[in-house]
Amino acid sequence: QVQLVESGGGLVQAGGSLRLSCAASGSTFNIKLMGWYRQVPGKQRELVAGISSSGITNYADSVKGRFTISRDNAKNTVYLQMNSLKPDDTAVYYCNALVVAGWYTTWGQGTQVTVSS
Repeated sequence: QVQLVESGGGLVQAGGSLRLSCAASGSTFNIKLMGWYRQVPGKQRELVAGISSSGITNYADSVKGRFTISRDNAKNTVYLQMNSLKPDDTAVYYCNALVVAGWYTTWGQGTQVTVSS
């Protein structure tokens, strides 16, 4: 099993920056993809950014050029650097992992990001 724990959320003014971290534990060698999703009340959870085990990344159009996803394989940790934050980025951010042993996805508990105008 793989467990995910996020950290780094908080309150920031528009134009500011935050870095989210997602630490994976357990059978981390079985992780194929990791990603960050976000959700606001009343809306579906949406993909923000993803990164493969080989380092290939993809981003939602709304965050391209502002957010950067990266991973430190030695620490089993994925990061989301968020710059030029906007009030529309306000959401609960969730870390996600696709695990190939059994082909299941697992989620972290979520971390709140609030951007004030």
